[in-house]
Amino acid sequence: SAYRLCAMKKLPSVLSRTLASGTSSSSMLPDMSEVRSRLREIVGASTNWRDHVQAMQERKALHTLLAKRQEDLPPRRMKDSYLEVILPLGSQPEIREKYLNVHNSVRFGRILEDLDSLGVLICYTHTKQEMQPRSPLSIVTALVDKINLCKKIIYPDCDIKFTGNVSWVGKTSMEVKMHMLQLHDGDYSPVLDATFVMVARDPENKRPAFVNPLVPETPEEEEIFKQGELNKLKRIDFSTASLLKMAPTAEERNIVHDIFLNTLDTRQEGERGGKLKTYEGKKLMTVSFRSRKLPPNSVWMEDAKLKGLQICHPQERNIFNRIFGGFLMRKAFELGWATACSYGGSRPFIVSVDDIMFQRPVEVGSLLLLSGQVCYTEKNYIQVRVHSEVYDADTREHQTTNIFHFTFISENEVPRVVPKTYG
Repeated sequence: SAYRLCAMKKLPSVLSRTLASGTSSSSMLPDMSEVRSRLREIVGASTNWRDHVQAMQERKALHTLLAKRQEDLPPRRMKDSYLEVILPLGSQPEIREKYLNVHNSVRFGRILEDLDSLGVLICYTHTKQEMQPRSPLSIVTALVDKINLCKKIIYPDCDIKFTGNVSWVGKTSMEVKMHMLQLHDGDYSPVLDATFVMVARDPENKRPAFVNPLVPETPEEEEIFKQGELNKLKRIDFSTASLLKMAPTAEERNIVHDIFLNTLDTRQEGERGGKLKTYEGKKLMTVSFRSRKLPPNSVWMEDAKLKGLQICHPQERNIFNRIFGGFLMRKAFELGWATACSYGGSRPFIVSVDDIMFQRPVEVGSLLLLSGQVCYTEKNYIQVRVHSEVYDADTREHQTTNIFHFTFISENEVPRVVPKTYG
């Protein structure tokens, strides 16, 4: 199969034992509505828009509860933050329609929302202090590092289980690994693995705040922790290798140059009466950089775009009175899916989500501009980049908030996408 294999990552053995198959314990697990209720309780958020603003003002007083040093916080184990949550699509049909798409499978955008909420709750579980009913920390999603899927279809009438725990901790950031499983014939089988990075900030969400250190207990946990450290180093390397900071590598230069040479149109230049020079009595044609032709079975990248606009209403706010990151992911995914669908001419299936960077929060009332762009294709695969920015009607300024990368597989082989400019 072209699909990446998605085996359950090796959880610490103490966690693995809780992943018992069957439905016997499912009815005892919290569901996603309870996850969101618990998050509101932890930060003292209100479900009422007007009260919510006041509640956020009251959070400022929690500054005094912040640790001055990480060493002042008690260490935690991986199992301390481990959570299991049920999405009862099979046993509670009344919630099914919210998750249903026209193809009679589960909307992946809704799953992104649920993963985002669960990741935040896992981090609050890791940092919970027994004597504090409300957390002084504002925990927000910084990055979706990776989501890999191993199922094309997520069924809308079978229960789903989410599991996860904190897998690595820095000074003010936490990596969370989550898994999604779906019930079939009495057993839960893997659907996806996800790695999120969360950051802790002060009650006003303005400055970084320290979080409890994480202590691995077993060799398996030490491997998981080491992988989290490697992931962090890779992210640093990736950011420093940006084209805005560093020249392309030799391999990258060759790729770009080959694409450029394949799109030069020497024939048209001659037919247009292009520049001809004489050398030893022979007429030679000089090829212009402006004369480009599209190779067979290809599409110019500039012709593989879709755009969208969202008005960010209070209904889509998170517990900190900003627009919910899961909502942004859902809207970006749906535009990415539509971009892949219109490009490939058939139904695309999500395979992987990479490197969703949350560069700045989105305020309630913002105009959110989304731009989907096919940026790479290979056989049946389509990679889509979605750029998200907010437009301030008062200042008329545009600011990037997120960049999303989605990889889809189409039912049929797709045309090759070809860039025309260096950008």
